Amino acid sequence: MSNRTNIASGAKWESIVGYSRAVRIGNQVFVTGTVAVDENGNVVGEGDAYAQAQFILKRIGQFLEKAGATMSDVVRTRIFTTDISRWEQIGKAHGEVFRDILPCTTMVEVSALISPEFLLEIEADAIIES
Repeated sequence: MSNRTNIASGAKWESIVGYSRAVRIGNQVFVTGTVAVDENGNVVGEGDAYAQAQFILKRIGQFLEKAGATMSDVVRTRIFTTDISRWEQIGKAHGEVFRDILPCTTMVEVSALISPEFLLEIEADAIIES
């Protein structure tokens, strides 16, 4: 018997690509790359890396909750940005959430994301302590 739970967000890309927004297996939760798009498909914080990072981290928190986890359970984040010179804006938002949690993290520059309005994408892995 599988203890896997797939959680969808309804994003248009999920059915096209074949993925879940989050997957929980046992006490581990994996949140897929998340961009700054709201439930209606609108870009949030266009041109503002800090605003996009804040929105993305809030969304990640919502999906962690659906999986029975919290931001305090996050052990790793991965940040992909199309402009590494904005690292301080992105890092500020990340630090506001994780300053006391201190997960492992990686931030790398990529040539593009799925739409040019998205300045960054963040993934998160969590382990729920029993």
